[in-house]
Amino acid sequence: MALFPLAGQPQPRSRDERGVAFPSPVVMLSVIAVAMAAVTFVATRDEPPTERRVDTASIASADPSPTPTPPAKATPKPKPKPRLERREVSVEVFNTSGIKGLAAGTAARATQVGWAVVGEDNWYGTVPTSTVYFPARLERAAKQLALDLGIKRTAPAVGEMKRDRLTVILTADAPR
Repeated sequence: MALFPLAGQPQPRSRDERGVAFPSPVVMLSVIAVAMAAVTFVATRDEPPTERRVDTASIASADPSPTPTPPAKATPKPKPKPRLERREVSVEVFNTSGIKGLAAGTAARATQVGWAVVGEDNWYGTVPTSTVYFPARLERAAKQLALDLGIKRTAPAVGEMKRDRLTVILTADAPR
């Protein structure tokens, strides 16, 4: 076979290999998974965590070996926690559920047990469940208010919430 065909001799036909080769389903799924992970990373990278759950039962069971007790010394008596004065803590109540009068009814219940309710209104935004939001210095008060109102969730104040009071945001699951 000659590298350069001579004039007048029949030339061999070249094969037409046009077509599309699709990648295997595993490769396609991998590409989609990587793309979804990238989108999720970009969408959530600037959001600080807003809540934390601590399960004391799992912490206690994590260390099965008993620890030796140090020799007994005179331990000072722990200082009693200051008593919570509900009337000294300002509370705002907001309704995001669309249920008419929910904020007013909850504010009335809070006032009835002694909290200083300073306002009630509608909240525009999304909250996963009814929550009592608190600034750091009022965390204990937030837990007490949540107990008083039957709300199961507390969280640190975020965004434009005022840092001198408790903020209650009610959803459709709020106790009535």
